[in-house]
Amino acid sequence: MHFKAILFDLDGTLLDTLEDLGNAANCVLAEKGFPGHTLDTYRYFVGDGVTMLMNRALPEDNRNDDTIRDCVQAFREEYGRTWYVKTRPYDGVAEMLDALAANGLKMAVLSNKPDEFTKQCVAEFLPDWTFDMVLGQNNSVPLKPDPSGAKEIAKCLNISPSNFIYLGDTAIDMKTAVAAGMFPVGALWGFRTGKELLENGALVLIERPPEILNFLKLPTRSTNK
Repeated sequence: MHFKAILFDLDGTLLDTLEDLGNAANCVLAEKGFPGHTLDTYRYFVGDGVTMLMNRALPEDNRNDDTIRDCVQAFREEYGRTWYVKTRPYDGVAEMLDALAANGLKMAVLSNKPDEFTKQCVAEFLPDWTFDMVLGQNNSVPLKPDPSGAKEIAKCLNISPSNFIYLGDTAIDMKTAVAAGMFPVGALWGFRTGKELLENGALVLIERPPEILNFLKLPTRSTNK
């Protein structure tokens, strides 16, 4: 197989955002008088967009449209103030991106995080690498696992989906990769388990970001100064 591009999920794949996401959601819940959750619990709440995050975080008997809408708006405001506090790239991400860039692979990001936050996070935490396209949740592209966003990126880069690796850490990512006709690779350092990734289409699992280079048979050359 000859891969020309790699499409990354963001949260749980390139960036460890769990603490900022969980803290923002817990702050909203506390303000509304609802109980919060542990950060580990948020591993299974995030990944499907802000509306689903707050829907899962709320007590079952309070999951009505008005309450969810209010909590989503409050989350956007709170996360807008605190999105950068604890978030950091995972260990090994810089090495991986250096080598992929040095070997000429196109790189793109597709996230269910709102588009403005997706672009902010990439610009703030991954400024030393060129991503040919960065796309988050917006009104024109359905949330993953709908493959529309992945296919749009492939079209914009003028590369067949079959020439893409899709690297992600959740069932949603693996389903997206399969539906888009991309090669699904599961990230074991992220938010979910290898079992979940394999059950939803992962063909390869890697334990650390640089292992993608072994799969691609690429040297670990550094271009980042």
